Amino acid sequence: MTTTIRGGQLARLLGQWHSLPGRHRSPDYAALAAAVRGLLSDGRLPLGVRLPAERELAEALAVSRTTVSAAYRTLRETGHLTSRRGAGSWTTLPNGHRVATSGLWTPEDDRNVIDLGVAASAAPPELVPAARAAADDLPRYLGSAGYHPTGLIELREAVAAGYQARGVATSAEQILVTGGTQQALDLVLRLLAPPGSPVLVEAPTYPNALAALSARRARISTHGLDTATGWDGEMLLGALRQTRPRLSYVIPEFHNPTGHLMPADLRERMVTTAHSTGTDLVVDESWVDLRLDGGEMPPPVAVFDRHSRVVSIGGMSKGYWGGLRIGWVRASAPLVQRLAAIRVGVDMASPVLEQLVAVRLLEHAPKILSDRRAELREQRDALAAKVRELLPEWRFVLPPGGATIWAELDGPISSALARAAEDVGVRLAPGPRFGLDGTLERFLRLPFALPTDQLTEAVRRIASVRHDLDRATTPSWRTPSVIA
Repeated sequence: MTTTIRGGQLARLLGQWHSLPGRHRSPDYAALAAAVRGLLSDGRLPLGVRLPAERELAEALAVSRTTVSAAYRTLRETGHLTSRRGAGSWTTLPNGHRVATSGLWTPEDDRNVIDLGVAASAAPPELVPAARAAADDLPRYLGSAGYHPTGLIELREAVAAGYQARGVATSAEQILVTGGTQQALDLVLRLLAPPGSPVLVEAPTYPNALAALSARRARISTHGLDTATGWDGEMLLGALRQTRPRLSYVIPEFHNPTGHLMPADLRERMVTTAHSTGTDLVVDESWVDLRLDGGEMPPPVAVFDRHSRVVSIGGMSKGYWGGLRIGWVRASAPLVQRLAAIRVGVDMASPVLEQLVAVRLLEHAPKILSDRRAELREQRDALAAKVRELLPEWRFVLPPGGATIWAELDGPISSALARAAEDVGVRLAPGPRFGLDGTLERFLRLPFALPTDQLTEAVRRIASVRHDLDRATTPSWRTPSVIA
């Protein structure tokens, strides 16, 4: 069944499309078409969605129906829209485009594009030796069917040992191995968030978490993070008390995209409040291994859990390699068994060989993670220095860990800048992708997971198109004319 987006909903997603810098270089219909393409390219408007009728969208945007009609025609010509008389118009994938690893729509021939849409690093050199050693370990599993819904016991023990080292008493029975952190979140939502459940998230937050919640038809509410200081404790706890959500999704370690680290006292208060409101806390620990500056890490949120309200999810994508697709859930043993039962109806189990590779990599975790942190620290500092040099009006706090800088721009230009950057071979994920209803246009996530030379070149290109947005002049077609 095709999903339909209403005129008011699309208008909220489009935001201030008609007043962005550089907008006056194009007629209204062309600017509207470009804004819709931007929503499609950064994943905020999915494939196969039926757009509102021309008259409905015109009323929602307070423009003429002629403008909307011309914009739809332009989108059909570029392959972003398919229309059929009596059936409406729905979004499509243009010929020569594909869905990239970031979920963004990209041209097939994008090999020379600097991709700042993904905050994940290349594989460590230890991966190939680990894979060879894992292949030697494989024969002892070949005599069985190979289905292990909760995961191989040796990997579950290794993950549990990691929690033990962080101060959380954990047994292998409390670990479920998944196909990456995203599947861990999906399984938890299937179990704990029935369709229509109220859910509380941070703003901004991880886009794929928002997508997973939307797929569950969750009623999402948000509490905001301050760009400079992170969580406002009273605002977070007040939101929990007022909304009493079924579930709350948080990223306390090097929050994606802001990079903030939640203090220990707020973690404890959050768990206490969640228990009083009947809220399950889903704690995303994807970035926990990537502290880049000195200082002691706060205890895991699960340390403060006395009533099985905390479900921790994590994985190896950020510290090791995303292509491995190994994640996990840490929860009470009964909850893990319920998750495993659901998981059988999804994909049965994770691949045995990949789990054996993960076991081997975790044996060398101290060196791998130390090298990764050093690499990211150098790349972070190079990116920050280049932004300060070429875009001094932008403001940001240097994150103490993770792999992203959350920059406050010098205007509500994030989506316009992302579209312009595509023309010079840089892919960006604009601020609104990390929130709801087209907000966060003044912000941009800048990952520093790429090599230093690519990061500095990307900033140079971004700066060039940013300045071009300001240099646009009003063309003659904007001059009013009398038609008799």
